[in-house]
Amino acid sequence: MAKYSYELKKEIVIAYLAGKGSTRSLAKDYGIPDHKQVHTWVNAYQKLGDDGLRRSRNQNKYSFEYKISVVELYLSSELSYQELALQEGINNPALITKWVNDFRIAGPEALRPRKKGRKKTLNSKDINKNSTMSKTDDIAVDTSAEHVRELEDELLKLRIENAFLKELRRLRLEDEAKMRDAQESSTASEDSSN
Repeated sequence: MAKYSYELKKEIVIAYLAGKGSTRSLAKDYGIPDHKQVHTWVNAYQKLGDDGLRRSRNQNKYSFEYKISVVELYLSSELSYQELALQEGINNPALITKWVNDFRIAGPEALRPRKKGRKKTLNSKDINKNSTMSKTDDIAVDTSAEHVRELEDELLKLRIENAFLKELRRLRLEDEAKMRDAQESSTASEDSSN
């Protein structure tokens, strides 16, 4: 997707608001492939002002609760991603799209904030400092909240992968059954023609 400068977007929006053309004619005049893009810019400008046209360089942090409320609002209403983004003052509708897709794939846990960066490797000295260890029959068990969260995330990923593989197997078996039926019907039609 082409990136357009703030100045170009503003020039097109101002021209539209001044009545110098429709979204189609302005898109054609400025070489924008889709006139809907001009309409999107106009709406963003009318709702958010100049910030609606600027590419945000700072990454806003949204709370888990806020993400859930936006996803629920999208799923329970007839609003498009663009309309919802304008309503909520989010400059990037694709962000809402990502939240909704993540929610559909992995549920609400997918919207929780995650620590970034490489996982810390623990040596034996760090294990005693960073996590509470309980000894049961000479077996050390790491019960720190971070470790439990990592295990829950891994479990969720494995469940999703398992469901995917089961669905893939079901589809493959369905295709094989259709192929057998097609072969049987073709051999039956050959037998009846003889």
